[in-house]
Amino acid sequence: TGTSQADCAVLICAAGVGEFEAGISKNGQTREHALLAYTLGVKQMIVGVNKMDSAEPKYSQARYEEITKEVSSYIKKIGYNPATVPFVPISGWHGDNMIEPSPNMPWYKGWSIEKKGAKLEGKTLLQALDAMDPPSRPVDKALRLPLQDVYKIGGIGTVPVGRVETGTIKPGMIVTFAPVNLTTEVKSV
Repeated sequence: TGTSQADCAVLICAAGVGEFEAGISKNGQTREHALLAYTLGVKQMIVGVNKMDSAEPKYSQARYEEITKEVSSYIKKIGYNPATVPFVPISGWHGDNMIEPSPNMPWYKGWSIEKKGAKLEGKTLLQALDAMDPPSRPVDKALRLPLQDVYKIGGIGTVPVGRVETGTIKPGMIVTFAPVNLTTEVKSV
């Protein structure tokens, strides 16, 4: 699945009245997705508290803090260290704190995490993504790309899907699929 190949999980929690409560409830999707991410080996996480424009009152600091406290407690129970998880109050609809800091939440001073003895800080979801540790994959070795799926798309052709574990792939390369020993040219990535 996509989750099993992810380098970082972005857990989105809805701040709307009743929405967060449903997600964090015993059988809620917020709990389920956080647990799945950890169980499938995703070591890094970012939490986006979305729909801050739907909170009561709008862009409520108290609501954000309530959600942050509850989610921190849960992710700690399943194995994440909340000190390494940025929490960002956002509105995907209005773009608040997605790419640029939002004027709608002047109370939000930003996130701060500790990674490998260093303190990292930011205010936006994009900055949180940039703060995640990139995976170390040996690019100097032969290409190894375990296939997850293969799509046949009319007008385009056969599209293999997977994650590059070692080496690199770029258009124009000649690649061989094992174990059938089928050779072809990479058209696009």
